[in-house]
Amino acid sequence: MLPVAEYEIKYYEKEHEQLSYSSTRTKAPSVIVSGLKPATWYVFSVRTRTAGGHSSYSPKFEYQTTGDSSDMAPDQGQVLVIATASVGGFTLLIILTLFLLITGRCQWYFKAKMTSEDKRRTTYQNGHVPFPGVKTYVDPDTYEDPTQAVQEFTKEIDPPRIRIERVIGAGEFGEVCSGRLRTPGKKEIAVAIKTLKGGYVEHQRRDFLREASIMGQFDHPNIIRLEGVVTKSRPVMIVVEYMENGSLDSFLRQHDGHFTVIQLVGMLRGIASGMKYLSDMGYVHRDLAARNILVNSNLVCKVSDFGLSRVLEDDAEAAYTTRGGKIPIRWTAPEAIAYRKFTSSSDVWSYGIVMWEVMSY
Repeated sequence: MLPVAEYEIKYYEKEHEQLSYSSTRTKAPSVIVSGLKPATWYVFSVRTRTAGGHSSYSPKFEYQTTGDSSDMAPDQGQVLVIATASVGGFTLLIILTLFLLITGRCQWYFKAKMTSEDKRRTTYQNGHVPFPGVKTYVDPDTYEDPTQAVQEFTKEIDPPRIRIERVIGAGEFGEVCSGRLRTPGKKEIAVAIKTLKGGYVEHQRRDFLREASIMGQFDHPNIIRLEGVVTKSRPVMIVVEYMENGSLDSFLRQHDGHFTVIQLVGMLRGIASGMKYLSDMGYVHRDLAARNILVNSNLVCKVSDFGLSRVLEDDAEAAYTTRGGKIPIRWTAPEAIAYRKFTSSSDVWSYGIVMWEVMSY
């Protein structure tokens, strides 16, 4: 059992779940939560961080602050104990006590609320609540050594198993090629191979492999699949499944008028399924657009492009900057531009633009 390095408590007003949330971190098994509004329902959940990464968030619990706490003694307050377990194949037991800050006239207490459905769904054993078996995205940038994330979330491919056939494109870091990958069972599969151009510096290599560290955490039929990486020889490579029809925007332009509305809606449904999976994982894409959707021979659409690091600019141009260049803001939610805040909600906005792209191509 790995030791717990940190606890993270996320909470928000129940009525404002889609707007914002607050979080606090502590290395101690208890924390004081302050600044809560009176007579307000709050939703809490907890997760841990160990050397193996972050756990899933615990089941959500709802609590209400009182409308008037003037009749409470200064040292009164309810105590809630939350324990979590079953995180990613190993067991962690956490006992987190939430003490309420009571000072002067700002004295609140929590009152637990659980519906009959919640009670049926959650089994209490000595106050312990098991974590749901849901994976959570871990940002590779949280690792002190980026190569640790590559080792943890990807698999190394022996270069002789890869056969490069032809160049099909070029990117910021180098060429993109089609080729074949021989699997351990001697079966060959079609793959796309991203190569890192020669003369790179270490930070370019790190940025290049960051996308692989992200993709390696996902497993969904509408998310581009990572086959593996080559890091122990040159050129450095990222190997992913091959999508025969390329990017969705180009594919639709090349086949103008060839698809029925039902087929187009089917494509959109696949994209939505992939994006819901990413949202459930806690990953915000930030750059959802038809150009970043790939299409295979069966017209299955898969979300791609996970490697960009985006920094908004305060200039007059209608674009924001990435390490890959300028990206038009047409796909970007207004609040993301105005407040520099990207969430799953801003991804929903971008999905709406993708719907427009697909249905009006």
